[in-house]
Amino acid sequence: MTGNGHGASASRSYAASVTLVRRSRRYAEASPPSCFTDDIEDWLLTAALDQSDLLYLFEDFVWRLVDTGLPLDRASLHFGTLHPQLYGFGCNWELDDRFCDEIKVPQETLASDAYRKNPLCRVIEVGETVHARMSDAAAVARHPLLGDLAKAGFSDYFAMPLRTGSRYHNAITIATKRPGGFPPQAADAFIRTARIFALHVERHIAEKLAANVVTTYLGREAGERVLEGSIRRGDGLPLDAVIWVSDLRDFTDLTDRLPPEDVLRVLNAYFGVVVAAIAEAGGEVLKFMGDGLLAVFSFDHFASPQDAARTALEAAGAALRGVEALARDEIGAEATPLRSGIALHEGRVFFGNIGGADRLDFTVIGRAVNTASRIEGMTKPLGRPVLLSREMARLIDTPVDDLGAHRLRGVSDPVALYAPSGL
Repeated sequence: MTGNGHGASASRSYAASVTLVRRSRRYAEASPPSCFTDDIEDWLLTAALDQSDLLYLFEDFVWRLVDTGLPLDRASLHFGTLHPQLYGFGCNWELDDRFCDEIKVPQETLASDAYRKNPLCRVIEVGETVHARMSDAAAVARHPLLGDLAKAGFSDYFAMPLRTGSRYHNAITIATKRPGGFPPQAADAFIRTARIFALHVERHIAEKLAANVVTTYLGREAGERVLEGSIRRGDGLPLDAVIWVSDLRDFTDLTDRLPPEDVLRVLNAYFGVVVAAIAEAGGEVLKFMGDGLLAVFSFDHFASPQDAARTALEAAGAALRGVEALARDEIGAEATPLRSGIALHEGRVFFGNIGGADRLDFTVIGRAVNTASRIEGMTKPLGRPVLLSREMARLIDTPVDDLGAHRLRGVSDPVALYAPSGL
C-alpha cells in the first residue's frame, strides 16, 4: 500500500507532511508463527540475518517481544538516511489493529513544533533515553504526544537511542496500556535485546543509504544496475529508447550577468521543472551537463515504441510549459527569460560503464546519443523549442512540420528534422 498517511485508516493518521510508504498486514488476521516463542537473542544472532526487509524485521522483532511477555501495545522504529529531500524513515506497530506501517519523513519536519516537543527529538538529536509514565503531569505537559497517549489509555512510554557508532541517531520506542506500566525486569530485557537489534538496523540503513546515494546521483535504473554489481568497465547492455537531450537557452548570458549563487538557484529551479516532467512520464534522467540534460525513455518500460515516443513528446510539452511558468512566476524580472531547447531521437544506445580503472561513469553512449545532441543544437537557429528526428517522427501521430534535411556536425549524412506543429 502506498500513499499519504493522513487518514490512512480509521485508527491511524499521520501529519500531512508524512507519507505512508506501505503497510504490513501479515499478522492482522493470523497469529505470528509458533517459532516466535524461540529465544529472541538467539534469533537476532542467527535467522534474523536472513531478513532483507527492515519493515518485516521490525514487525517480527516486536511480536517476539510480545511473546517474551513484554506488555506491548505500541512500538516504533526511527532511522535516518542520506537523501536531498528526506530526513528519514519510520516503522509504526500497534497491537489494536496489528498493522505495521513504513513511513517517510521530510526534512522540514525537523523544524515543526510537533517534532521539537516530541520526546523523540531528545532521543534522536542528543542520544538521551526517555522513560515517562502518563501519571507524570510535568512530563505530559512538556510533551503533547504523551498527553495523546494518556487519552488513548497508555500508561508508560519508553524511547531509547540505537547506538552503533553511526552518524545517524536511530531510535526505538515502546508504550503499554498495562496498569502500572512496564515491569522493571521486562524493561531491562527489552534494552538488552534492543541493543542487538540496533546492529540489524545499522545494516539495513547502510543498504538503504547506498541505494539512495546511487539512485540520486546516477538515476533509478543505473543505480539499480550498480547495486546489482555492474561496476566493471565495459559492463552494460544495448538499449532501444527515445533519447532526450535538452539545454537552457542563453545560459552564457545568464552566467555573465548573475552572481554564481543566483545562477545555481536558476539552474536548480529549471532542472526541477524539466526533471519532474521526465520522471512523471516514466523517463530516466541519466546526466546533467552544465545547463544540459540527457535522458532516455526506454522501450522496455512502455507498452510499445510508439507509446514511449508519445509519452516523451508529452513530457517535452509539459517541460516547456513548466519552464515558461517558472520564468514568469518564480525567477524574477532580473533574470533572462528562461527558454529551453529539446531534441527527441529514437535509436539504439549502449547503457553501461565507461571511465578509468577506478573512476567510472554509468551512462549511455552511441551514435544515436551524438545525433540527438547535434539535433538539440539546431533548436535555436531553427527557432523551434522541440525538434524531432525522422525516426522519432515516425513513431508519433501528432502533426509535425517538415523542416528539411540539415547537415549536423559529426554526422556524415544530412538529417531530416521535424517540429511538432503545436510547439
